[in-house]
Amino acid sequence: MPATILTVNAGSTSLKRHLVEGDTSRPVDSYARADAVGHRVVHGGARFQKPTLIDDEVLAAIEELSPLAPLHNQPALTTIREAVAALPDVPHVAVFDTAFHASIPEEAATYAIPRRWREEWAVRRYGFHGLAVQSVVAQLAVERLVVCHLGGGCSVTAVLGGRSADTTMGFSPLEGVPMETRSGSVDPGALLYLLREHGLSVEDLDRALEHESGLVALGGLDDPLGFAVYTYRVACAVAQMTTALGGLETLAFSGGVGENRADVRDAVVGRLRFLGDFDVAVVPAREELVIAAAVRDLLGV
Repeated sequence: MPATILTVNAGSTSLKRHLVEGDTSRPVDSYARADAVGHRVVHGGARFQKPTLIDDEVLAAIEELSPLAPLHNQPALTTIREAVAALPDVPHVAVFDTAFHASIPEEAATYAIPRRWREEWAVRRYGFHGLAVQSVVAQLAVERLVVCHLGGGCSVTAVLGGRSADTTMGFSPLEGVPMETRSGSVDPGALLYLLREHGLSVEDLDRALEHESGLVALGGLDDPLGFAVYTYRVACAVAQMTTALGGLETLAFSGGVGENRADVRDAVVGRLRFLGDFDVAVVPAREELVIAAAVRDLLGV
């Protein structure tokens, strides 16, 4: 009988805990007794490309990466410490969102920026939502797949033969399509203009882009402009990802918006019919199953 794994997923807007027994899971509202605990950590940087046993050194490294994913890594650290205090006698494993995107080719991962930034400071495109996308891939046997994971955070990912080929999130979870409170991609020149000409501080800019932008700045999906901007940008991202695949067999939607807003799906698909025939699927993200499988593989349980 496979080990029972408690999974902990501290997202930007929620905390989800599941007890995974075999291939089934159920939500729990506490740090339930388990054989091991798997923690979703969003940003693993260049260092963490596979699940890792958590110790003080790993915690310090996750802390160092927090400025790159402030809405995610800090909540993850809080829940890791809580879980270790509640279950000190079982192994705790960090499973990183960025790991699934390690297969992205260099031409997709590299920014056209100075060599020092790239080589010394590791500024590159990492990609996120890897666990959610991986869970969708596990449910669809498709060679050329684009996954729209649309929720509080949003990303669009190209998957070729089960491996990530490109994705819209980059160095941080800010890049890409508009999200609930995050801007998505914005011309860097506009941001420099705001800093130079309108007296915004770096802290002002960070707060605005992370918490005051995206759909909340456009009136939400029930506002005609918000709906139009959102679905247009998602559709454009799907077309971009299709380029990475050389064609599209299935377009999958997951996440709170992707699974529950048929009007969003219809609007995105309607803009993409020029691509020819492709299937459309709604696939619930099952990150907890991916986390549990990764923990079992690492520990051999």
